Amino acid sequence: MTTTIILGAGIIGTSTAYYLSKHQPGSSVHLVEPSPELFASASGYAGGFLAKDWFSPASAELGALSFEEHCRLAEKEGGARKWGYARSTSISLSPPTNERRVDVWCRDGASRAEAASGDPSAGIAPSWLRREQGDTVEVISDEGTVAQVDPFQLSQFLLQKCLDAGVQLHHPAKAISIQTDVRNELSSICVADTQSSTETDIPCTNVVIAAGAWSPQVFSQLFPMSELRLPVSSLAGHSLVVKSPKWTQEHEKHGCHAIFMTSQPGYSPEIFSRIGGHIYVAGLNSTTEPLPALATDSKSKISRSAIDKLRDTVKDVLGEEDLEVVREGLCFRPVTDRGTPILSRIPDTCLGPSVSTRRGPGGGVYLATGHGPWGISLSLGTGIVMAEMIQGRELSVDVSRLALKV
Repeated sequence: MTTTIILGAGIIGTSTAYYLSKHQPGSSVHLVEPSPELFASASGYAGGFLAKDWFSPASAELGALSFEEHCRLAEKEGGARKWGYARSTSISLSPPTNERRVDVWCRDGASRAEAASGDPSAGIAPSWLRREQGDTVEVISDEGTVAQVDPFQLSQFLLQKCLDAGVQLHHPAKAISIQTDVRNELSSICVADTQSSTETDIPCTNVVIAAGAWSPQVFSQLFPMSELRLPVSSLAGHSLVVKSPKWTQEHEKHGCHAIFMTSQPGYSPEIFSRIGGHIYVAGLNSTTEPLPALATDSKSKISRSAIDKLRDTVKDVLGEEDLEVVREGLCFRPVTDRGTPILSRIPDTCLGPSVSTRRGPGGGVYLATGHGPWGISLSLGTGIVMAEMIQGRELSVDVSRLALKV
């Protein structure tokens, strides 16, 4: 069995490693992660909202596959207890619209509620939501089509499953160069341990770039002679996690809720109740915030004004002044101009002169990134499809429209 190196140990990379290890020895799969802290960006700080059918046609099959896999895995592995998996209900506090704009959400600050699959209907607000005269609560998801997880706990679970299967984790470490054989085919990657400064050549014929918003830098580092520039940029987003006496274990028995609001142009708050007494709020996004060198560097870039705005929003929604802040966050999500992820093999012709890969499923350079606000929801489906693609198996769903356009 060929060896695969996955560059990026976030939820997309670990999902891919997890499903690869089900069909090949785990020891033949390597995860490489440069950030000193694991899951320090979107894999740990995203909202964890899951949807089955809120996607454009290009991603629809992947979205449904991933949602069902989230459900299956949670039932099999006790996801409710281990990573806060729970069925949810989506609520809109803004006027409904028939225009579905999920693919441009990441570019103009529109609400994801505009991509909701359910027909808006009158609903009962969750007990923790403060109501004001004139508010209209509309349920915008069909029953059984949305859910909630804690992405950090899910990422930790997937990584532990990988390690238990023998997957090798190199952390903190950075891929710095490739080597080719006498046929100019990719044969190994040099990985540097960033703590000890030692370098190791790891033989491999398959490489998966799953480094989120950092994927373009990873590709350019390994293939400096390539003229290809990966069409992936970053979208920064602040978030806040709080605890409230209005949302406790007693309330959790009635299910979680996802509240989508429109506060002002460019600000569409998303508020999610989670298992464990936590309420997550986000919605302040920026395409101009510079991408830090490492995910852990994000902490020093947290904006006080952004956090204060989120805090004011959640105070207003909950009707409380004294909230316990559990965590403040800033993460960088990978986005594409077309608004859909890229799940694809990168053509050998794009790797640069005198660089190729072994033909067939025995070799290749692959890309899995650009999921925008849907990285957690699409993670398991992405892992399934990428593993099938790499191993030359029949794909579970059609992802042809998610291929890299060159």
